[in-house]
Amino acid sequence: MAIQRLAGRNLKRFREAAGLSQEALAFECGLHRTYVSGVERGVRNPTVVVLEKLAEPLGIQAWQLLVPEEEA
Repeated sequence: MAIQRLAGRNLKRFREAAGLSQEALAFECGLHRTYVSGVERGVRNPTVVVLEKLAEPLGIQAWQLLVPEEEA
């Protein structure tokens, strides 16, 4: 699986587990909702800095977005 899709799937899983909408997460990160949507769909290629921004409000480490669910 492409790393962008993996990060996107994990982001969506953690975001939903935290009970946040894409809009709420985007606001917390200082990003636009459509950017968060693009990351979740695997069509955006976020930098490590952006992964860190996305992970912080979810209470996770950025590297957790890059680990397959079955290995987490």
